[in-house]
Amino acid sequence: MIETTKLRKVFGPIVAVDRLSMTVEKGEVLGFLGPNGAGKSTTMKMVTGFLTPTSGKARVCGHDVQRDTLAAQRAIGYLPEGAPAYPDMTPEGFLRFAARVRGLLGRDAKQRIARAADLVQLHGVMRQPIETLSKGFKRRVGLAQAILHDPEVLILDEPTDGLDPNQKHEVRELIRGMAGEKCVVLSTHILEEVDAVCTRAVVVARGAIVADETPAALRARAANHNAVSLVVSGDQGGLVEAISKLPGVAGVDDPVSSGTTFRCRVRAQKGKEIAHAIGQLVRDRGLTIDRLGVEQGKLDEVFRQVTLGDVPKNTGRRDKKEVAA
Repeated sequence: MIETTKLRKVFGPIVAVDRLSMTVEKGEVLGFLGPNGAGKSTTMKMVTGFLTPTSGKARVCGHDVQRDTLAAQRAIGYLPEGAPAYPDMTPEGFLRFAARVRGLLGRDAKQRIARAADLVQLHGVMRQPIETLSKGFKRRVGLAQAILHDPEVLILDEPTDGLDPNQKHEVRELIRGMAGEKCVVLSTHILEEVDAVCTRAVVVARGAIVADETPAALRARAANHNAVSLVVSGDQGGLVEAISKLPGVAGVDDPVSSGTTFRCRVRAQKGKEIAHAIGQLVRDRGLTIDRLGVEQGKLDEVFRQVTLGDVPKNTGRRDKKEVAA
């Protein structure tokens, strides 16, 4: 439903997006991640037709965004960064305006506005000037206009920014509920949101893709993935050595004995699951397991790892032809 081919955007000496190619299918909720200045918002603006690429192409639902812009935009619901709206309008007036732009009139428009307002819980502020609303309510107004026409593709730039925890939960539930019938691209700095909502995560750095995997596969890159936190009671003589010899164990960290209690953290070799073997070993030695926890890995650790490392095929410089031009 979305396809970009070597999409590139240059601002003077700055390469904001560097030959970015990806596809997003129906039913996917794609988390589009990256540090500030990585090119996320610029990519979204090119996909929606808001910015013209320096080179490369973007297609939405089969429509070339540059050659058939209106057809592509009819299929898109877009929440830009900051959720811009006319501050002197009310949410009701703004949504009526958005409905007319989308070609929705009469009873159909009223029904669509009511449904969108209900989904994002706007009814209490529909006749209040937008400039007087909180940041969270402004964000909900922007989200309402994005879903107003029931688009096939949703592109949401920081949709939960400024919302309280309850509101974030409601927006995430809304996205999950729509995901099966739509293609959703979600730009966010909130890594827990990727775990909560996304079926896939694309990480960009310096304008290029540095990772494209499921959230679970990204977590598996973390150094602490499948590590085991262990607390046991009983005679621990030789336990560290025995654990160290188990298949898949990379090492035993921070072993501490206090009376009859022993605790440690056991690192796993990449891709290995060691919890069952450790538990079996402890039981075979007649020890009591007070705690055995398996760490899944943290997305923020992987995020730092992939965005601060080398980026393949991206020097951050313009090529000779562009410099000459």
